[in-house]
Amino acid sequence: MESNDLMARVVRMADLVAYQTGAIVSRTVIDRPTGTVTLFAFDGGQGLSEHTAPFDALVYLLDGRAEITISGRPLTVGAGEMVIMPAGQPHAVRAPDKFKMLLIMVRS
Repeated sequence: MESNDLMARVVRMADLVAYQTGAIVSRTVIDRPTGTVTLFAFDGGQGLSEHTAPFDALVYLLDGRAEITISGRPLTVGAGEMVIMPAGQPHAVRAPDKFKMLLIMVRS
């Protein structure tokens, strides 16, 4: 389930997940049947290979720059920007340098 220690308090999202050398770190903030909210920290050179998901997902960059490919179309997303990855379309994520992102998956 979600991080109950975060309920009803003001927090800085980027501080809730730390970079780790050579790794992708994640922290689930909310996990419900209707959707999830997860924070990620990607070290430079890391990535997620192409895959599909049955639900729409919104990615919001908190720090750095990410390369996200959706249905073969490469996109560069920077801090303060977002992209929606449509359900059923193949997508991949690559970190040319380290970055942090918020992923909101909508299941309904």
